[in-house]
Amino acid sequence: MAYDPDTQAVLDMIRAAGRPPMETLSADDARTAFNAGRALLAPPPEDVAEIRDTSVPGPLGAIPVRLYRPMGAAENEALPALVYFHGGGWVVGDLNSHDVPCRRYANAARCRVISVDYRMAPEHVFPAAVNDCAAVTQWVHDSAASLFVDASKIAVAGDSAGGNLAAVMALMARDGTLPKLVFQLLIYPATDMTMSTVSAQTIGPGVPLTSATMKWFIDHYVKGDRTDWRASPGRVANVAGTAPALVLTAAHDPLRDEGIAYAQRLEREGVRTIHLHYSDQIHGFVGMGRLIRAADQAIDMMARVLKQALHPPGPVA
Repeated sequence: MAYDPDTQAVLDMIRAAGRPPMETLSADDARTAFNAGRALLAPPPEDVAEIRDTSVPGPLGAIPVRLYRPMGAAENEALPALVYFHGGGWVVGDLNSHDVPCRRYANAARCRVISVDYRMAPEHVFPAAVNDCAAVTQWVHDSAASLFVDASKIAVAGDSAGGNLAAVMALMARDGTLPKLVFQLLIYPATDMTMSTVSAQTIGPGVPLTSATMKWFIDHYVKGDRTDWRASPGRVANVAGTAPALVLTAAHDPLRDEGIAYAQRLEREGVRTIHLHYSDQIHGFVGMGRLIRAADQAIDMMARVLKQALHPPGPVA
Protein backbone atom coordinates (compact mmCIF):
# COMPACT_ATOMS: atom_id res chain seq x y z
CA MET A 1 0.00 0.00 0.00
CA ALA A 2 1.46 3.34 -1.10
CA TYR A 3 1.66 6.45 1.03
CA ASP A 4 -0.12 9.73 0.39
CA PRO A 5 2.57 12.00 -1.17
CA ASP A 6 2.20 14.49 1.71
CA THR A 7 2.74 11.68 4.18
CA GLN A 8 5.74 10.38 2.28
CA ALA A 9 7.28 13.85 2.51
CA VAL A 10 6.76 13.84 6.30
CA LEU A 11 8.35 10.39 6.59
CA ASP A 12 11.32 11.58 4.52
CA MET A 13 11.68 14.58 6.82
CA ILE A 14 11.58 12.41 9.94
CA ARG A 15 14.14 10.03 8.46
CA ALA A 16 16.46 12.93 7.54
CA ALA A 17 16.18 14.33 11.08
CA GLY A 18 17.48 11.02 12.48
CA ARG A 19 14.94 10.96 15.26
CA PRO A 20 15.57 7.98 17.59
CA PRO A 21 12.74 5.47 18.01
CA MET A 22 10.59 6.33 21.00
CA GLU A 23 11.14 2.91 22.55
CA THR A 24 14.83 3.78 22.97
CA LEU A 25 14.02 6.81 25.14
CA SER A 26 13.04 7.32 28.76
CA ALA A 27 9.45 8.32 29.41
CA ASP A 28 10.44 11.93 30.11
CA ASP A 29 12.59 12.18 26.97
CA ALA A 30 9.80 10.59 24.92
CA ARG A 31 7.37 13.24 26.19
CA THR A 32 9.72 16.03 25.20
CA ALA A 33 10.26 14.54 21.74
CA PHE A 34 6.55 13.90 21.19
CA ASN A 35 5.53 17.43 22.12
CA ALA A 36 8.25 18.96 19.95
CA GLY A 37 7.23 16.89 16.94
CA ARG A 38 3.55 17.61 17.50
CA ALA A 39 4.19 21.37 17.58
CA LEU A 40 6.18 21.16 14.33
CA LEU A 41 3.51 19.23 12.41
CA ALA A 42 0.28 20.67 13.80
CA PRO A 43 -1.46 23.48 11.88
CA PRO A 44 -1.91 26.92 13.46
CA PRO A 45 -4.55 26.94 16.22
CA GLU A 46 -8.00 28.33 15.47
CA ASP A 47 -9.41 31.10 17.61
CA VAL A 48 -12.16 30.07 20.02
CA ALA A 49 -14.38 32.21 22.21
CA GLU A 50 -12.81 31.05 25.47
CA ILE A 51 -10.23 28.66 26.87
CA ARG A 52 -10.06 27.98 30.58
CA ASP A 53 -7.83 25.61 32.54
CA THR A 54 -9.16 24.13 35.76
CA SER A 55 -9.09 20.83 37.63
CA VAL A 56 -11.55 18.10 38.58
CA PRO A 57 -11.48 16.00 41.77
CA GLY A 58 -10.17 12.55 40.93
CA PRO A 59 -9.55 9.24 42.68
CA LEU A 60 -5.97 10.19 43.57
CA GLY A 61 -6.05 13.96 43.40
CA ALA A 62 -6.94 16.79 41.06
CA ILE A 63 -7.15 16.05 37.31
CA PRO A 64 -6.24 19.01 35.06
CA VAL A 65 -8.75 19.78 32.32
CA ARG A 66 -9.04 22.46 29.65
CA LEU A 67 -12.43 23.90 28.73
CA TYR A 68 -13.20 25.30 25.27
CA ARG A 69 -16.14 27.47 24.22
CA PRO A 70 -16.70 27.76 20.46
CA MET A 71 -16.70 30.98 18.50
CA GLY A 72 -20.10 32.62 18.38
CA ALA A 73 -21.39 30.95 21.56
CA ALA A 74 -22.48 33.14 24.44
CA GLU A 75 -20.81 32.56 27.79
CA ASN A 76 -24.05 31.33 29.37
CA GLU A 77 -25.35 29.37 26.37
CA ALA A 78 -26.05 25.72 27.12
CA LEU A 79 -24.28 23.61 24.50
CA PRO A 80 -23.55 19.92 23.90
CA ALA A 81 -20.22 18.71 25.26
CA LEU A 82 -17.35 16.63 23.91
CA VAL A 83 -15.03 15.06 26.48
CA TYR A 84 -11.69 14.56 24.72
CA PHE A 85 -8.92 12.15 25.76
CA HIS A 86 -5.55 12.82 24.15
CA GLY A 87 -3.41 10.19 22.48
CA GLY A 88 0.17 9.25 23.23
CA GLY A 89 0.25 5.62 24.28
CA TRP A 90 -0.82 6.41 27.87
CA VAL A 91 2.76 7.70 28.32
CA VAL A 92 3.13 10.93 26.29
CA GLY A 93 0.88 13.82 25.29
CA ASP A 94 -0.95 16.46 27.33
CA LEU A 95 -3.43 19.31 27.07
CA ASN A 96 -1.07 21.36 24.91
CA SER A 97 -0.20 18.59 22.46
CA HIS A 98 -3.87 18.21 21.49
CA ASP A 99 -4.97 21.82 21.80
CA VAL A 100 -5.34 22.33 18.04
CA PRO A 101 -7.89 19.55 17.35
CA CYS A 102 -9.89 20.45 20.47
CA ARG A 103 -10.29 24.00 19.17
CA ARG A 104 -11.32 22.65 15.80
CA TYR A 105 -13.98 20.28 17.20
CA ALA A 106 -15.37 23.03 19.43
CA ASN A 107 -15.91 25.40 16.51
CA ALA A 108 -16.89 22.92 13.80
CA ALA A 109 -19.29 20.88 15.95
CA ARG A 110 -20.45 23.91 17.97
CA CYS A 111 -19.90 22.28 21.31
CA ARG A 112 -18.03 22.81 24.53
CA VAL A 113 -14.92 20.64 24.64
CA ILE A 114 -13.42 19.34 27.85
CA SER A 115 -9.88 18.03 27.30
CA VAL A 116 -8.57 15.67 29.99
CA ASP A 117 -4.99 15.47 31.30
CA TYR A 118 -5.37 11.99 32.82
CA ARG A 119 -2.55 10.36 34.79
CA MET A 120 -0.05 8.51 32.65
CA ALA A 121 2.29 5.55 32.80
CA PRO A 122 4.80 4.50 33.91
CA GLU A 123 4.15 6.64 37.00
CA HIS A 124 0.48 5.61 37.05
CA VAL A 125 -0.37 2.30 35.39
CA PHE A 126 -3.72 0.88 34.32
CA PRO A 127 -6.44 1.51 35.44
CA ALA A 128 -5.38 5.01 36.60
CA ALA A 129 -6.15 6.62 33.21
CA VAL A 130 -9.53 4.87 33.03
CA ASN A 131 -10.47 6.06 36.51
CA ASP A 132 -9.45 9.64 35.77
CA CYS A 133 -11.35 9.74 32.49
CA ALA A 134 -14.44 8.29 34.15
CA ALA A 135 -14.22 10.88 36.93
CA VAL A 136 -14.10 13.75 34.45
CA THR A 137 -16.91 12.33 32.30
CA GLN A 138 -19.10 12.05 35.39
CA TRP A 139 -18.11 15.57 36.49
CA VAL A 140 -19.14 17.07 33.15
CA HIS A 141 -22.59 15.55 33.56
CA ASP A 142 -22.95 16.48 37.23
CA SER A 143 -21.65 20.03 36.67
CA ALA A 144 -23.65 20.61 33.50
CA ALA A 145 -25.51 23.64 34.88
CA SER A 146 -22.37 25.51 35.95
CA LEU A 147 -20.51 24.49 32.79
CA PHE A 148 -23.46 25.55 30.59
CA VAL A 149 -23.59 22.07 29.12
CA ASP A 150 -26.65 20.18 27.92
CA ALA A 151 -26.37 17.06 30.09
CA SER A 152 -28.42 15.04 27.61
CA LYS A 153 -25.89 15.64 24.81
CA ILE A 154 -22.45 14.49 25.95
CA ALA A 155 -20.04 12.69 23.60
CA VAL A 156 -16.55 11.25 24.07
CA ALA A 157 -13.62 11.24 21.69
CA GLY A 158 -9.95 10.42 21.56
CA ASP A 159 -7.09 9.38 19.33
CA SER A 160 -4.95 6.26 19.79
CA ALA A 161 -4.68 5.73 23.56
CA GLY A 162 -7.39 8.36 23.87
CA GLY A 163 -9.55 6.38 21.47
CA ASN A 164 -9.07 3.38 23.74
CA LEU A 165 -10.23 5.43 26.72
CA ALA A 166 -13.20 6.86 24.82
CA ALA A 167 -14.31 3.35 23.84
CA VAL A 168 -14.07 2.26 27.47
CA MET A 169 -16.12 5.28 28.60
CA ALA A 170 -18.81 4.37 26.05
CA LEU A 171 -18.97 0.83 27.45
CA MET A 172 -19.18 2.13 31.02
CA ALA A 173 -21.99 4.48 29.98
CA ARG A 174 -23.81 1.58 28.34
CA ASP A 175 -23.53 -0.39 31.58
CA GLY A 176 -24.83 2.52 33.69
CA THR A 177 -21.53 3.19 35.46
CA LEU A 178 -21.43 6.58 33.71
CA PRO A 179 -24.19 8.82 32.35
CA LYS A 180 -25.59 8.06 28.93
CA LEU A 181 -23.52 9.26 25.97
CA VAL A 182 -24.80 10.27 22.56
CA PHE A 183 -21.68 9.56 20.48
CA GLN A 184 -18.18 8.07 20.52
CA LEU A 185 -15.47 9.31 18.16
CA LEU A 186 -12.61 6.79 18.02
CA ILE A 187 -9.56 7.90 16.03
CA TYR A 188 -7.23 4.96 15.28
CA PRO A 189 -8.12 3.47 18.67
CA ALA A 190 -6.16 0.84 20.57
CA THR A 191 -8.65 -1.89 21.43
CA ASP A 192 -6.55 -4.99 22.23
CA MET A 193 -3.50 -4.94 24.49
CA THR A 194 -2.50 -8.50 23.54
CA MET A 195 -1.04 -7.33 20.19
CA SER A 196 -2.31 -10.47 18.50
CA THR A 197 -3.27 -9.01 15.11
CA VAL A 198 -1.14 -9.02 11.97
CA SER A 199 -0.68 -5.25 11.92
CA ALA A 200 0.22 -5.16 15.62
CA GLN A 201 3.12 -7.48 14.91
CA THR A 202 4.36 -6.38 11.47
CA ILE A 203 4.58 -2.57 11.20
CA GLY A 204 8.31 -1.95 11.11
CA PRO A 205 10.68 1.03 10.93
CA GLY A 206 9.91 3.99 8.69
CA VAL A 207 6.76 5.28 10.37
CA PRO A 208 6.31 7.16 13.68
CA LEU A 209 4.41 4.33 15.39
CA THR A 210 5.85 0.86 14.83
CA SER A 211 4.95 -2.46 16.42
CA ALA A 212 7.98 -2.14 18.68
CA THR A 213 6.92 1.32 19.83
CA MET A 214 3.39 0.10 20.53
CA LYS A 215 4.77 -2.74 22.63
CA TRP A 216 6.84 -0.20 24.60
CA PHE A 217 3.71 1.82 25.32
CA ILE A 218 1.65 -1.19 26.40
CA ASP A 219 4.47 -2.55 28.58
CA HIS A 220 4.49 0.79 30.40
CA TYR A 221 0.71 0.95 30.75
CA VAL A 222 -0.59 -2.53 31.60
CA LYS A 223 1.18 -4.56 34.26
CA GLY A 224 -1.58 -7.10 34.85
CA ASP A 225 -4.28 -8.81 32.79
CA ARG A 226 -4.15 -7.44 29.25
CA THR A 227 -7.52 -8.99 28.39
CA ASP A 228 -9.41 -6.87 30.95
CA TRP A 229 -11.97 -5.03 28.81
CA ARG A 230 -11.16 -1.73 30.51
CA ALA A 231 -7.70 -2.06 28.91
CA SER A 232 -8.81 -4.01 25.82
CA PRO A 233 -12.36 -2.90 24.96
CA GLY A 234 -12.29 -5.18 21.91
CA ARG A 235 -12.36 -8.13 24.33
CA VAL A 236 -15.53 -7.07 26.16
CA ALA A 237 -18.37 -9.64 26.12
CA ASN A 238 -20.50 -7.46 23.86
CA VAL A 239 -20.62 -3.89 22.57
CA ALA A 240 -24.37 -3.76 21.90
CA GLY A 241 -26.09 -0.70 23.29
CA THR A 242 -23.09 1.62 23.23
CA ALA A 243 -23.38 5.10 21.72
CA PRO A 244 -23.30 5.54 17.93
CA ALA A 245 -19.73 5.66 16.70
CA LEU A 246 -17.32 6.93 14.12
CA VAL A 247 -14.10 4.90 13.90
CA LEU A 248 -11.16 6.12 11.85
CA THR A 249 -8.34 3.74 10.88
CA ALA A 250 -5.14 4.01 8.85
CA ALA A 251 -3.41 1.29 6.86
CA HIS A 252 0.20 1.91 7.92
CA ASP A 253 -0.56 1.58 11.62
CA PRO A 254 -0.02 -1.21 14.19
CA LEU A 255 -3.55 -0.46 15.43
CA ARG A 256 -5.09 -0.93 11.98
CA ASP A 257 -6.50 -4.42 12.37
CA GLU A 258 -7.89 -4.02 15.89
CA GLY A 259 -9.51 -0.72 14.92
CA ILE A 260 -11.13 -2.26 11.85
CA ALA A 261 -12.28 -5.24 13.91
CA TYR A 262 -13.82 -2.97 16.53
CA ALA A 263 -15.70 -0.95 13.90
CA GLN A 264 -17.00 -4.15 12.33
CA ARG A 265 -18.01 -5.52 15.71
CA LEU A 266 -19.91 -2.35 16.63
CA GLU A 267 -21.85 -2.58 13.39
CA ARG A 268 -22.41 -6.32 13.70
CA GLU A 269 -23.81 -5.93 17.22
CA GLY A 270 -26.26 -3.22 16.28
CA VAL A 271 -24.41 0.03 16.97
CA ARG A 272 -24.81 2.70 14.28
CA THR A 273 -21.25 3.06 13.04
CA ILE A 274 -19.35 5.04 10.43
CA HIS A 275 -15.93 3.62 9.55
CA LEU A 276 -13.41 5.85 7.77
CA HIS A 277 -10.34 4.00 6.53
CA TYR A 278 -7.32 5.72 4.97
CA SER A 279 -5.36 3.21 2.90
CA ASP A 280 -2.46 5.63 2.38
CA GLN A 281 -2.01 7.04 5.88
CA ILE A 282 0.01 6.49 9.03
CA HIS A 283 -0.88 6.50 12.69
CA GLY A 284 -1.06 10.07 13.96
CA PHE A 285 -1.67 11.74 10.60
CA VAL A 286 -4.72 13.63 11.88
CA GLY A 287 -2.38 15.71 14.05
CA MET A 288 -0.06 16.56 11.14
CA GLY A 289 -2.25 19.04 9.32
CA ARG A 290 0.52 21.56 8.75
CA LEU A 291 2.02 19.21 6.14
CA ILE A 292 -0.57 16.47 5.48
CA ARG A 293 -3.65 17.92 3.78
CA ALA A 294 -5.70 14.78 4.40
CA ALA A 295 -5.68 15.63 8.11
CA ASP A 296 -7.86 18.66 7.50
CA GLN A 297 -10.21 16.56 5.40
CA ALA A 298 -10.46 13.89 8.10
CA ILE A 299 -11.15 16.38 10.91
CA ASP A 300 -13.75 18.12 8.77
CA MET A 301 -15.61 14.85 8.12
CA MET A 302 -15.42 13.76 11.75
CA ALA A 303 -16.57 17.15 13.00
CA ARG A 304 -19.54 17.12 10.62
CA VAL A 305 -20.67 13.74 11.90
CA LEU A 306 -20.09 14.83 15.49
CA LYS A 307 -22.17 17.98 14.94
CA GLN A 308 -25.05 15.91 13.56
CA ALA A 309 -24.93 13.68 16.65
CA LEU A 310 -24.80 16.62 19.07
CA HIS A 311 -27.35 18.75 17.24
CA PRO A 312 -29.98 16.31 15.98
CA PRO A 313 -32.85 17.74 13.93
CA GLY A 314 -36.02 18.60 15.78
CA PRO A 315 -39.35 16.85 15.22
CA VAL A 316 -40.94 17.38 11.84
CA ALA A 317 -44.02 19.60 12.10
